[in-house]
Amino acid sequence: MYLFVDISSHGFGHLAITAPVLNALAESEPALRLTIRSGLPAARLQQRIRPPFELIAGSSDFGYVMVDATRIDRAASAAAYRQAHAGWPARVEAEAAFLSGRRPDLVLTNVSYLPLAGAAQAGIPAASLCSLNWADLFAHFFAGEAWAAPIHAEMLAAYRSAAAFLRVTPGMAMESLGNVRAVGPVAAHGRRHDLGLGSQRAVLVAMGGITHRLPVDDWPRLAGIRWLVPGEWRCSHPDAIVAEDFGLAFTDLLGSVDAVVTKPGYGTFTEAAVNGTPVLFQRRDDWPEQDCLIAWLAAHARSREVTAGQLQQGALLTDLDALWAQAPVPTPPSGGERDAAAVIRSLARVSAD
Repeated sequence: MYLFVDISSHGFGHLAITAPVLNALAESEPALRLTIRSGLPAARLQQRIRPPFELIAGSSDFGYVMVDATRIDRAASAAAYRQAHAGWPARVEAEAAFLSGRRPDLVLTNVSYLPLAGAAQAGIPAASLCSLNWADLFAHFFAGEAWAAPIHAEMLAAYRSAAAFLRVTPGMAMESLGNVRAVGPVAAHGRRHDLGLGSQRAVLVAMGGITHRLPVDDWPRLAGIRWLVPGEWRCSHPDAIVAEDFGLAFTDLLGSVDAVVTKPGYGTFTEAAVNGTPVLFQRRDDWPEQDCLIAWLAAHARSREVTAGQLQQGALLTDLDALWAQAPVPTPPSGGERDAAAVIRSLARVSAD
């Protein structure tokens, strides 16, 4: 079985969903051949995806132009979509020719729609996998714009051309697509490690794969709390530790800390829940996917919302204490990766036959 997989580099959540599905698929298909196209770092992909793969470095989508991890740049995003669709038929034709040359049994995206349109034109089965799709978000942000309707129609046509859109749980409703197949939660399970901090509590600050530097340097010192922050921040806070210095994969680190400070995102929310890590989060500005994520997290993990102002000031002690005082929540069911793998396997086999 040969899959061509396109993984968006709009943050790390798309990889967090796709990798467990590919890992589950490889368990049942030892001869699985993978080509992955993504703008994410190769090391990040290799850390999560266990079967070997050929990497094509590049992005077929941009999702949204971001100011930071919680805010989109609407004007820049609008301009980028108008540019991307100005020559849409030619882009689809080029993508179809590229995929035809590869001759995969199935094209899988998370969550670009250009490869779906190209696969349809080339006669190659395709599927998409995610908790959101760019067409629904485009309608949310730009439906009232005079220029938006033709672009939205092209996006919808591409998504609808797929044999299935595998909507993971939690996920947006996606009522406009017509080919949605719901699967359960997809989340990697980490191994808990002793971080060597004794009685001190470790709080991971992880705002996702989009640049969003919090002013941890200026936060007040909180007795008994150590902040685990990205090394690229070069943080000078006396209680900060470079997260990468522990040498752990992200999911293992997430499962080893006492809490995580983050924003609503599928990967971090679901992985925190299945690994029993309490979550302190700041909402994203006008991001429609977050409502279903927050509701699911509230039912399946200890969680608490804080404001952007609190994160700027480091005023988190009261909320951390309240978070840790919450009663433990049973680990939520997962296994959606096996559901998704089964659908992908059946679609690819039809193609191969």
